[in-house]
Amino acid sequence: MGTKAKRLPRAAKPEDVGVYSGAAQEFIEHIRRENLEFHSLMVVRHGKVAVEWYNEPFDAETRHAMYSVSKSFTSVAVGFAVSEGLLSLDDVVTDFFPDYPPKTPSPYFAKMTVRTLLTMTAGKQTDMIADKGKIDWIADFIHSPWVFEPGTQFLYVNENIYMLCAILHRVTKMSVIEYLTPRLFEPLGIEKPFWETDLGGVEAGGWGLYITTEDLAKFATCCLHDGQYEGQQVIPAEWIRAATTNQLGDVKQHSDDIDAESGYGYCFWMNGVVPNSYRADGMFSQFAINLPEFDASIITTAAIPLEAQAREAIWKFFPYAFMNDKKEPCPQSASAFIEQPVCSAHPVTEKTIANRTIKVRKKILLNLIGMPMSMLPLAVNFMMTDRAGNIDHIRFGFGEHECSITWDEGDENNTVLCGMDGHYRYGTMRLGQVDFKVCANAVWLDNLNLKISIRAIETIGKRDLNFLFRRGNRVTITPSSTPSTYQICDFLSASFKDIIKNPILSKAAQFFVRFAPSIAEPKHYGKFID
Repeated sequence: MGTKAKRLPRAAKPEDVGVYSGAAQEFIEHIRRENLEFHSLMVVRHGKVAVEWYNEPFDAETRHAMYSVSKSFTSVAVGFAVSEGLLSLDDVVTDFFPDYPPKTPSPYFAKMTVRTLLTMTAGKQTDMIADKGKIDWIADFIHSPWVFEPGTQFLYVNENIYMLCAILHRVTKMSVIEYLTPRLFEPLGIEKPFWETDLGGVEAGGWGLYITTEDLAKFATCCLHDGQYEGQQVIPAEWIRAATTNQLGDVKQHSDDIDAESGYGYCFWMNGVVPNSYRADGMFSQFAINLPEFDASIITTAAIPLEAQAREAIWKFFPYAFMNDKKEPCPQSASAFIEQPVCSAHPVTEKTIANRTIKVRKKILLNLIGMPMSMLPLAVNFMMTDRAGNIDHIRFGFGEHECSITWDEGDENNTVLCGMDGHYRYGTMRLGQVDFKVCANAVWLDNLNLKISIRAIETIGKRDLNFLFRRGNRVTITPSSTPSTYQICDFLSASFKDIIKNPILSKAAQFFVRFAPSIAEPKHYGKFID
């Protein structure tokens, strides 16, 4: 795909670069005991990979959803533009968009600068549940309400960083991907990545980037060494030093999580547990943690909603692994499936349902709120520009060791093979105009209940659908996801007090989110129509 990927050098064993491999082994055993779904771990020290572990079906080639780690890449793109004189941190945001005049004038617009976007102090709060596939993102941001004077408070808003990408499009006359390719991706040996965009092709900025674990490790290593990589100055040193330093001044963050209240640079978080360190941080615990005092980076991909819980597991073993004086090597942990598929029986029910079409009744409420049931997990589909949904016209085919499921979703049709012999089947599906690699399995729980599990490997989640075949050609479909909607709602409830400034609205949101799981993933009903 254009840029040729080049691997980071590997240490012969972790101890060669001062990493106690026993700690890495203990970390992997710990997360299994605690049922923490990490997808990969990479530890780089002194420029060499010391630890590399993947939880199948994730592997070294998997481009994983980065969520807000994307922001750090946007920051670097802004840094290049600043160094090239295309913009400055004090430029007023609305000056770049004369074609989007504010509906209601305010003196605050003159104070909303590129710097306030980078530091999450812009003062705007957009609609968090707006359907991105149906709105103009720039207009939505400019016309969204003010919640404070720019530069006076901290409020984490994804769209702040999208606006930076919109600005970059206008000053560079190209996409952010195109702009970063010769400046960042090619020097680091990162193949041209996928980045979700708005309807006009502007990268989401604050989310939507898909790269491999090693790609993120290269980026982290470059940042760790003041923008240098393999002896070349890739990112301007002055920018990366500023971006990874607390830029909030007297502005306070308010959180019960020490790592979320210790400062924010230009789209990088300061760590509180380990002083003088920082991280790129993405939802569901995508991390690139840099520890300059140890010349080390810790990279993870995961599906853990409570990020503090994931970081607690990391801090339990790192930087301890760099300080421990034990020298005996410990064998690396073998990879294992996150959830081992099982063999399934083949009840006579298969003959009665094979190659027949199930018509699914649409849920009016889910369509009104823009979250119809998809074969993608809710956490994945919610963040997409073009949301998929409204699974329909489902058909099953059965073989000796596998079954196929075919369905319509929006204007797309997919067929996925599901293993029934204790092994996944791998394939692809296209939803929301995006192609996903998938692994899938199916199992009969009894003679009437068939469970289908499909994991879009590049994302953080898995979709389970339980089909109950009832009398009179009726079918009940019970959806669930990994991470579960209950875990996600617990995370949202805990974070509302940080992201919703109005205390009354914050408490109301925390109250109503308790009921969200049953609303977001209700049972669906269908029937055979042939």
